[in-house]
Amino acid sequence: MWRKSPEKHTRMLQLLLLLRLKDEGLSSMKTLKLIVSLAALLLLGVSTLQAEEFDYNGDTPLLPETITTSPTPDLNEGDEVFELEEEFEEAEIAVLDPLSGYNRIMTTVNDKLYFWVLKPVARGYGKVMPESARLGVRRFFNNLLMPVRFVNNLLQFKAKRAGTELMRFSLNTTVGVLGFGDPAKNWYDLEPYPEDFGQTLGHYGVGSGFHLVLPLLGPSNLRDTVGLVPDHYLNPVTYIDKWETQLAVRSYDTINQTSLRIGEYESLKKDAVDLYTFLRDSYEQNRKKKVEE
Repeated sequence: MWRKSPEKHTRMLQLLLLLRLKDEGLSSMKTLKLIVSLAALLLLGVSTLQAEEFDYNGDTPLLPETITTSPTPDLNEGDEVFELEEEFEEAEIAVLDPLSGYNRIMTTVNDKLYFWVLKPVARGYGKVMPESARLGVRRFFNNLLMPVRFVNNLLQFKAKRAGTELMRFSLNTTVGVLGFGDPAKNWYDLEPYPEDFGQTLGHYGVGSGFHLVLPLLGPSNLRDTVGLVPDHYLNPVTYIDKWETQLAVRSYDTINQTSLRIGEYESLKKDAVDLYTFLRDSYEQNRKKKVEE
């Protein structure tokens, strides 16, 4: 009976009131008590109906949790989720990799060459050559690469950076004794601005092309591989007459650089689930960031 509409409750209570008044007589005190009792009963019934939140169309009670916790549709919230998904998709770089089979094999070859040849030689070299001397040699070779940085900064119309590179070269070659020292950075806070022709091509909108792993050199792509050619001719080491001497100089530079970075590659490899895809994606993301700088 209590699952009917409030109007039916009212009519029933009125009928009960009339019947009760007829039985009890017209005593005012009893009538007042009866009215108060029925009013309390009516209030109790209405409050029970409100607590249960009946659906009067289908006579089915709704759960209180449904009413109190159902959020109001928020279009802005949905829009924010969609925007976050778009940003995540944009953060991912689609890498063109038609040579993945070859690239994986070459990654394995380079990995073995590092652990079997380059690392043992670099470690032995590091034991006989003090770190301070090796740091000086690294600064010397970095100073030699000034033409690569200078020209590519100019080609990208980064005149201020190109001027900084010229000032660094002048100071480090003279005061820094052929670049073994770096007074430009230590005294004047003049930092180098590394740029190469691959970055220059990217600056003018040339895409990276497909991914390519080069023997000994490691991860690259079509654009950066092409960019190695003009950079090669901007490197003063290229103009050493005898190729044997040129090869020896380049090899020494590689061994010296490796001796100062032993452990970095091992750490990357340890954290990678798939070494090839990890190196590939890391390289492409890094190059994209450098092009956009």
